[in-house]
Amino acid sequence: MARSPLTLAAMVTAALPEASVVGVAALTEHASGRFDSAVADLDDGRRVVVRVATDDEGAAELGAQARALRALTSGVRGLLPMRAPVVHGRATLGGMPVLVTDLLKGYRVDAAQVPPGRGAAVSLGAAIAAVHALPESVARTEELPHRTPEHVRSEVSRLLDRVAASHHRVPVALLSRWSRALAADRLWRFEATLTLGGTTADAFLLEDVDGVPTVTGLLVWNGLGVGDPAVDLRWLSSAPDAADDVFDAYLAASARTPDATLRTRARLYAELEFAKWLVHGHDDGRDDVVDDAVALLQSLAETVVDDDLLAEDGFDVDDAIALLGRTPRTPAQETDTSMQTDAFDADDTAFFAEDAPAVTPVHQQDTLPLDLSDPDIADADRASEAALRRWAASE
Repeated sequence: MARSPLTLAAMVTAALPEASVVGVAALTEHASGRFDSAVADLDDGRRVVVRVATDDEGAAELGAQARALRALTSGVRGLLPMRAPVVHGRATLGGMPVLVTDLLKGYRVDAAQVPPGRGAAVSLGAAIAAVHALPESVARTEELPHRTPEHVRSEVSRLLDRVAASHHRVPVALLSRWSRALAADRLWRFEATLTLGGTTADAFLLEDVDGVPTVTGLLVWNGLGVGDPAVDLRWLSSAPDAADDVFDAYLAASARTPDATLRTRARLYAELEFAKWLVHGHDDGRDDVVDDAVALLQSLAETVVDDDLLAEDGFDVDDAIALLGRTPRTPAQETDTSMQTDAFDADDTAFFAEDAPAVTPVHQQDTLPLDLSDPDIADADRASEAALRRWAASE
């Protein structure tokens, strides 16, 4: 059973003994997942977010995000053009972590809704480039993941082996396409850099600055580590209208060595998300996920049948797939959408005075990104996309 906003507000008091909570509202609407969360108003005027993990998977995710944001010292944050969440306090409840962070302002835009031209597209590209420009030493401070080109290539190889070994109906044309990419040495001669481990457009918060949508915050940091910068551009495959402008803005803002195969790898990683979805369903014994993944892979194969991923003149071609927007409808699955539907209604805020339950304060200060609002997922395509994106982000 999900914890009530009043209980979550009491946990704010436990994590911040000096604070007094004067109001609280639920943060997650119409969803149950790995976290219970709420927005609380404090007597000093601050508005904070409290989140508690509901299972071991959620606890691990909160831990990864906390480690990543702990690596963002004040000096590192000063190099970024946007804000990252800051934790005000910690506690535990029933062995599960509780974190209290500041509430970042802004709105989010799904990849498919990012408009082309100046504004959101350009700001998103520049924001990703700013993260990639951070020194690799950021990852070393908290022993965050470090993947060399060889590691990345090996991971792709293992994934393809697992797909082949699953004995599901994966189009031969796709396996051949991916195997050719894996064998192309030039594709894997890239400069590893600090990345977000596969960000998405809606991980960023935007605000209108002089009437122009501008990135002002980044919520999701749990994948922070050294790796292939292309992984943070794979979402461009689901933003066909804005992909070129985001990519051009990224290149313009990047100070790194030019990488002729960057976009090709980004396209490859986008396609391989479907392969990961298949393996995930196979490993968990979820026939519905497997059937969904097979349908997506078959549609993808039809979409890219005449597209050579490795063609020299294909580096600047629009991404061949629009992810789920161009795939047939499949039966909706039961999915955890808590990370996609966080929202709260100010009219539902409860004002109260209540004794806090027995919880254990933790005084060490960590940081944790907490995403906010996104439209409810109302059809099968969006349900599949949300489940796929949420699972991929947890890898």
